[in-house]
Amino acid sequence: MDSSAKPLISLLSHTLIILFLCFAPFLPSVKSIPDYNSLVYKTCANQIFTTQSGDSYAQTLSSLFQALISQSSNSKFFKTTAGDEQTAMSGLFQCRGDISDGDCRDCVGTISEIANNLCGETVAARIQLFGCYMQYEYETDESSSPDNSGSPELLYKTCGESMATAEPSGFGEMMAAAFAAVESGVVSNNGFYRVEYEKVVVLAQCGGDLGGCDCGECVNNALQIAKDGCQNSVSGQIYMDSCFVIYTYYPDGIPGDSQPEGGGGGGGGNNTGKTMAIAVGAVAAIFFGFLFLAFLKSRGKKDEDY
Repeated sequence: MDSSAKPLISLLSHTLIILFLCFAPFLPSVKSIPDYNSLVYKTCANQIFTTQSGDSYAQTLSSLFQALISQSSNSKFFKTTAGDEQTAMSGLFQCRGDISDGDCRDCVGTISEIANNLCGETVAARIQLFGCYMQYEYETDESSSPDNSGSPELLYKTCGESMATAEPSGFGEMMAAAFAAVESGVVSNNGFYRVEYEKVVVLAQCGGDLGGCDCGECVNNALQIAKDGCQNSVSGQIYMDSCFVIYTYYPDGIPGDSQPEGGGGGGGGNNTGKTMAIAVGAVAAIFFGFLFLAFLKSRGKKDEDY
């Protein structure tokens, strides 16, 4: 090997080692967020299918799941029925308005995979993941479609951590302005709206078949529950039967690529998107650097052989 190449190889080796040591602490934190397939809540009917109807139920439910999944690649909301007059089941899914078609399909597919484990052979269920929900029920002569004309019903509520200290100055006004903006925006934006206001991220969505006035009423009820039930919390999730609201307060300012974290604690979060990009770039640089180093050593060995 040419003696002039040895210092270059030595310098490159030390540089790659330093890069690896600098970026190694970031590598374990590289993950895909948010996790749209994480379970938020489930409601399962108490009534189960009898042994005699169990096989028919399983076959009909499987057909229903397949029909819903097939539509989830190109639609955020879809409802249908499956089975015959004796085994008819109705079902629907809805994905968040800000997720991709691929994430929507993955989310709906995840529900179909875990539904039996979560609820077993119940005649009806509703399963809410962070990115989507699905509900289904066995159609009987007594069953009827949900009546959306009544008052919205609270299905699930969770509040994040309470503030360790007193509320910062202007916090109440900040939350009120963000809530008002999302309440107004969700009606005029086809049932889905996301707001970033100062240090708050709020997201609201209504059911795909809910009218504008009913959507506004549902979101208003959810926001009132958040105000009353999560007063001193930095985050919250309010799921009604036909809409939901999730929000997060970031005391250090809203980070890039932020998502409302709901009941997960929130408040401050890391800029994971940028961290992931830096870490992936570092891994690529280290990988190609080692390839280049191996190439130089191989060339040097061939020169020595000659």
